[in-house]
Amino acid sequence: MLAIRLPENIEARLAQLAQETGLTKTALVREAILEHIDDLEDFFLAEARAHPNPVAGFSAHTR
Repeated sequence: MLAIRLPENIEARLAQLAQETGLTKTALVREAILEHIDDLEDFFLAEARAHPNPVAGFSAHTR
Protein backbone atom coordinates (compact mmCIF):
# COMPACT_ATOMS: atom_id res chain seq x y z
CA MET A 1 0.00 0.00 0.00
CA LEU A 2 1.15 3.49 -0.78
CA ALA A 3 -0.27 6.78 0.41
CA ILE A 4 0.83 10.04 -1.18
CA ARG A 5 -0.07 13.68 -0.79
CA LEU A 6 -0.62 15.60 -3.99
CA PRO A 7 -0.56 19.34 -4.50
CA GLU A 8 -4.09 20.74 -4.64
CA ASN A 9 -3.87 21.56 -8.35
CA ILE A 10 -2.89 17.97 -9.25
CA GLU A 11 -5.57 16.56 -6.96
CA ALA A 12 -8.14 18.76 -8.70
CA ARG A 13 -6.98 17.65 -12.15
CA LEU A 14 -7.11 14.02 -11.06
CA ALA A 15 -10.59 14.42 -9.59
CA GLN A 16 -11.80 16.11 -12.79
CA LEU A 17 -10.35 13.37 -14.97
CA ALA A 18 -11.89 10.69 -12.77
CA GLN A 19 -15.28 12.36 -13.04
CA GLU A 20 -15.01 12.76 -16.81
CA THR A 21 -13.84 9.21 -17.47
CA GLY A 22 -15.85 7.36 -14.85
CA LEU A 23 -12.64 5.79 -13.57
CA THR A 24 -11.53 5.98 -9.96
CA LYS A 25 -8.66 8.22 -8.94
CA THR A 26 -6.89 5.06 -7.76
CA ALA A 27 -7.20 3.45 -11.19
CA LEU A 28 -5.90 6.57 -12.92
CA VAL A 29 -2.93 6.92 -10.58
CA ARG A 30 -2.13 3.21 -10.85
CA GLU A 31 -2.10 3.44 -14.66
CA ALA A 32 0.05 6.59 -14.62
CA ILE A 33 2.59 4.98 -12.29
CA LEU A 34 2.76 1.76 -14.32
CA GLU A 35 3.31 3.65 -17.57
CA HIS A 36 5.99 5.84 -16.01
CA ILE A 37 7.76 2.84 -14.46
CA ASP A 38 7.81 1.18 -17.89
CA ASP A 39 9.40 4.31 -19.34
CA LEU A 40 11.97 4.47 -16.54
CA GLU A 41 12.87 0.82 -16.94
CA ASP A 42 13.35 1.30 -20.67
CA PHE A 43 15.51 4.35 -20.08
CA PHE A 44 17.71 2.75 -17.43
CA LEU A 45 18.06 -0.49 -19.39
CA ALA A 46 19.19 1.51 -22.42
CA GLU A 47 21.63 3.45 -20.23
CA ALA A 48 22.99 0.24 -18.72
CA ARG A 49 23.56 -1.23 -22.17
CA ALA A 50 25.14 1.96 -23.53
CA HIS A 51 27.58 2.41 -20.66
CA PRO A 52 29.77 -0.28 -19.10
CA ASN A 53 29.27 1.14 -15.61
CA PRO A 54 25.80 0.32 -14.27
CA VAL A 55 23.46 3.13 -13.25
CA ALA A 56 23.46 3.37 -9.45
CA GLY A 57 20.68 1.34 -7.90
CA PHE A 58 19.52 -0.28 -11.12
CA SER A 59 20.50 -3.57 -12.66
CA ALA A 60 19.85 -4.60 -16.23
CA HIS A 61 18.59 -7.87 -14.73
CA THR A 62 15.85 -6.13 -12.71
CA ARG A 63 13.25 -6.48 -15.44
